[in-house]
Amino acid sequence: MTAFPTLRLRVFLVIYKCLWIAFFPLALIYLAKRARRDRSYWSHLGERFGAHRPMPGAVWVHAVSLGELRSAVPLIRALLDLGDHVVTTHFTPAGRREATWVFAAEIAAGRLRVAWVPFEFRWCYNRFLSAFKPAYGLVMEIEIWPEMILSARRAGVPLFMCNAQYPSKSYDRDGTRTRWRADLMGGFAGAFVKSDLQRQRFARAGVSPIAVTGELRFDQPIPPGLVAQGLAAKATLSGRPVITIASAIAGEDQLYIDTILTVRRAYAELGLLPPLFVYVPRAPERFGEVGDMIAEAGLAVHRRSVAFDADLMPLTDIAASDVLLGDSLGEMYFYLALCDRAVVGGGYSPKGAHNIIEPLALQKPVIVGPSVWTIEFPATEAVAAGVCAIVPPDGLAQALGPDAPCPTSTEITEFFAAHSGSVPRTIAAIDSLIRS
Repeated sequence: MTAFPTLRLRVFLVIYKCLWIAFFPLALIYLAKRARRDRSYWSHLGERFGAHRPMPGAVWVHAVSLGELRSAVPLIRALLDLGDHVVTTHFTPAGRREATWVFAAEIAAGRLRVAWVPFEFRWCYNRFLSAFKPAYGLVMEIEIWPEMILSARRAGVPLFMCNAQYPSKSYDRDGTRTRWRADLMGGFAGAFVKSDLQRQRFARAGVSPIAVTGELRFDQPIPPGLVAQGLAAKATLSGRPVITIASAIAGEDQLYIDTILTVRRAYAELGLLPPLFVYVPRAPERFGEVGDMIAEAGLAVHRRSVAFDADLMPLTDIAASDVLLGDSLGEMYFYLALCDRAVVGGGYSPKGAHNIIEPLALQKPVIVGPSVWTIEFPATEAVAAGVCAIVPPDGLAQALGPDAPCPTSTEITEFFAAHSGSVPRTIAAIDSLIRS
């Protein structure tokens, strides 16, 4: 077994620490600027320096942002049901807000604490670890923070990668240009990974032990209220088809708008009522820009913030619109419940496609672009099962046309059921690895 840390990693860590010291003022300036739009960035600032009231023995779950926190929710629920106390750490306000909302009762009961992840300084982590003395830590997905890993090792806190996936691009890069990242993974106490392919990749990077536990998002709770409101809104459309474009990112908008226009023409040529498109940009700061682009294309657009009240009760007739702009956060299941099929964004950008599990959870067929390296699992399996299609840009309009083939809800349900159960597998693997 290769010694940890390797000489290459030692050299990198010296450079890394010097860069953090040199550029730390810029990090504070960045937070201050972001706080102008979202004051949460500057709230509880002491937590970023590791200042906390003691809560020894808690299980530490690091979920950097909203997506990671949502994937962790069913696992955290299971840990709480076992009697554990939990501290969750985050970098973005979206992740922290979701944790505060989802676990409000547990926070009030003193069983869960929500906090900012400390700055990458040894003394910040020492304060954090001294306050919580975690039984162990779970880092959701693949977050590689050198001081987090090193501080946990020094403190004797077993730190595991959880729900981990080693994307092909990162894996290839770490084998050549960024080998220090692969070296750093050897500092984890082990990993709970999504598939056997991921087990092989992490093992080659020197991570051990490894347990294949599947994808936690298959066990995510579905908010029944959002689904019910989405179905109620769909009922007002008198059978009109609905297509949801979810998590669209910058650089994809023109493709989607052109596709909407082409699909509408295809339906009109057959004398059919064209579908209502639900367009949900991923970043809230893009809501206004995207709405303007859709309107400039000659499409009638209603915004969710205007068409529905705070409880998702309709204020206007969305049947009169061509596009419903999803200018809200935390309501994706409402937008997906509305639709007959979904296009998940990111796949028409080098940044990679986003989560396809939420639409599959509602038995919605999914289309993604060719860039699926970020969701290699479960995209490969979903495509093989016929419940997800990878479609090139020039084929998107045809894939959404009136005659496009579509998997059945039974096929999607069977696929989903076959990949559920990650939470009990992860709990069992934690118990096994902690004992060992």
